[in-house]
Amino acid sequence: MTDNGTAVEIRGLSKSFGHTRALDGLDLTVAAGEVAGFLGPNGAGKSTAIRVLLGLLRADSGTVRLLGGDPWRDAVRLHRRIAYVPGDVTLWPNLTGMQAMDFLARLRGDEALDTARRDELIERFELDPYKKARTYSKGNRQKVAIVAAFSTRSELFVLDEPTSGLDPLMERRFQQCVREVAGQGAAVLLSSHILAEVEKLCDSVTIIRSGRSVRSGTLRQMRHLMATTVSARVRGDGGHLAHTPYVHDLRAEDGRVHFSVYRDDLDRAMSDLTALGIDELTVAPASLEDMFLSEYEGAGR
Repeated sequence: MTDNGTAVEIRGLSKSFGHTRALDGLDLTVAAGEVAGFLGPNGAGKSTAIRVLLGLLRADSGTVRLLGGDPWRDAVRLHRRIAYVPGDVTLWPNLTGMQAMDFLARLRGDEALDTARRDELIERFELDPYKKARTYSKGNRQKVAIVAAFSTRSELFVLDEPTSGLDPLMERRFQQCVREVAGQGAAVLLSSHILAEVEKLCDSVTIIRSGRSVRSGTLRQMRHLMATTVSARVRGDGGHLAHTPYVHDLRAEDGRVHFSVYRDDLDRAMSDLTALGIDELTVAPASLEDMFLSEYEGAGR
């Protein structure tokens, strides 16, 4: 961890494979105790960035600091302080789940493993650890990796589509684990296609497109930039709202109005509706899905 409590600090990261530029000046920061979402469709550069963080690829340019060290030069030392869960777990087929977890713990250093925590997680995730890995479903292979990761006393958890193959109940238990380690001061970098999961868990989000971060901040900050949707049934004529500069995309018919308004103008819009007389009202702030799609549909993706 750096002196300022930053677990991950990426500035201007670039990486090319031949003529293909996978990362093009990426910026990303994750603080201690923070759950940071990392979003983007397939091919956006998320996996390449994670491989650079894990010391599996060397950056072409830019700066990458992981727990105060260089992930390429200091990989062995840093790997003892981080936990990683990929989206597609491959295990040794002739080992049991327990043997696989023990082997992973020895690779890190036995002192990193909390056996009581491991046993509790095995029960929580309803995993039979004594079956051979070749008999496991995809979901059970994910459980082995999740239990192995959260059984360690890691300072940073790098989670790349970690709930792939899990049912909704197991997803909820995974989310509990993330909240627990973040509450203990660990940093979490979560890459996921499940936007509802990111919205529930993450303190901040970075959206990546074509290898470059296009939007980054807390969900509160990002929602501030997006319009809130308002629907209401009113007693007066809602058509005149079309003449107010802060109301957008107004539809008014049969006593109902539907429009968008930015957060700074929401009070004024509510005052106008109150003057009309409100019988029903629904106010929906922008969701993470709205923000994500606005970036990609706006770019013609």
